[in-house]
Amino acid sequence: MQIDNPLIVQSDRTLLLDVHSTRADECRAALIPFAELERSPEHLHTYRLTPLSLWNAASAGFMPEDAANVLTEFARYDVPMSVITWITETAGRFGKLRIVSCIYDKELLWLVTEHKNVFRELQANPSLKKYLTENIYNSSINYSEYGISEDEAKHCFTLYLTDRGTVKQKLLELGWPVKDDVPLIDGEPLEFSLKEKMNNGNAFSIRNYQKQAAEALVGNKGAGTGFGTIVLPCGAGKTIVGMLVMKMLQTSTLIVTTNISAVHQWMSELLDKTDLTPEQIGEYTGESKNIKPVTVATYQVLTWRPDKNSAYPHFQLFRERPWGLIIYDEVHLLPAPVFRVVAELQAVRRVGLTATLVREDGCEGHVFSLVGPKRFDVPWKELEQSGWIATAECVEVRLDFPAEDEIKYTVAGPRQKHRLASENPAKLAVVQEIVKRFPSDKILVIGQYLDQLKEISRALNVPIITGTTPNSERDKLYNDFRNGNINVLVVSKVANFAIDLPDASIAIQVSGTFGSRQEEAQRL
Repeated sequence: MQIDNPLIVQSDRTLLLDVHSTRADECRAALIPFAELERSPEHLHTYRLTPLSLWNAASAGFMPEDAANVLTEFARYDVPMSVITWITETAGRFGKLRIVSCIYDKELLWLVTEHKNVFRELQANPSLKKYLTENIYNSSINYSEYGISEDEAKHCFTLYLTDRGTVKQKLLELGWPVKDDVPLIDGEPLEFSLKEKMNNGNAFSIRNYQKQAAEALVGNKGAGTGFGTIVLPCGAGKTIVGMLVMKMLQTSTLIVTTNISAVHQWMSELLDKTDLTPEQIGEYTGESKNIKPVTVATYQVLTWRPDKNSAYPHFQLFRERPWGLIIYDEVHLLPAPVFRVVAELQAVRRVGLTATLVREDGCEGHVFSLVGPKRFDVPWKELEQSGWIATAECVEVRLDFPAEDEIKYTVAGPRQKHRLASENPAKLAVVQEIVKRFPSDKILVIGQYLDQLKEISRALNVPIITGTTPNSERDKLYNDFRNGNINVLVVSKVANFAIDLPDASIAIQVSGTFGSRQEEAQRL
């Protein structure tokens, strides 16, 4: 027992971090590669070990013994042996199955394993029989010339190229993450460079971690590289990482993001920091549909269809050009219908950009198997200490209910209680006081409920952005806020994602989505 250590490891694979311990920050940094943060109240932060968190770590070269060593080093009490055993067995599953090129037919792939028991398990699974056919071992072939061991050649299934993504999804559901070692196709070439100076005359420089993130994704451009997810905190420059990947690959690129404001932001960044011309960059949204060597689209337009029984007409965008790279911005918001297309596009280089891998629908596994595993992750605290992102201080202001609402709150259900508390009318005076105290700061007031936000907007006499605000007006208000023409802006959840407002110095959160860890991470 090391009573001064910060970590309590429980047999249900939850980890409790005592934030008051002298080694808490060191421990937090050590946990990030392989554990998921679930809750972070004042005193004990809760992390959880999951198969996906371990497989993401394993894909980045983090070994099971590394995780076990971290737990042992920081644990206050003895680590349960069942947890160590589970880590070893679960993390060890990554890499036992590989998808490789079929050596005699370009329309086929091979799923191989060196492990006879794994082969037999898949062989006996009825849900896989539709996709996998046992391949006959041929002793006259020198498999090692193709990067395949003799044991793998003896335990080999054949699958169609078009089923590559589906098979990876199904195997992940069965607890078997697949290592995809099939070379990716080269798309249409596109030559361009990054600028040395931006349009405002300031030097454009690449930060070390941005370069490392892009390199981790692109690799040597060989088999097993060129796809995956980059996790960086908001404000760390994920857009720049995307542009770096584009520059390293020099290929026609499709960028998909959350809304029209984010589309315009991407286009502006590309024109500001690369020598691409306006004629080479297209917008594919509800307002404009131009397909160019670099095309920026929204998830909304791609998932639109006339009715729920119709096909998705704009999915054709994925096939309009020989794309060499697809960038999924805010990949944790990737809509479920788009996963169908992503499953088909397994031969194209792809990168997911996000500040959090948490999905409220539990589809993190689809991101792992179809877009790719986590290739790079840098802790928010590390960037904060290096001065790359602002230091954040979170303050909670607690307010009493008006007496006339207390009974209504007491008898309400959990979600209704959340809404009643969120819309507590006493919040308005506090918001007004905060704005009054910090007249020189740029302040965002952000919330969930439109009536509440409209009332705040009227009381402060400041503009508001909601889902009904026209895109041209949104862009103008965001630019006015960036340029200092307005210092206070009220925004609904439309501003949660892919909006770059680097000069905001105070965010007043008056309400939020019930229990959304994803939203909290993005807003912070």
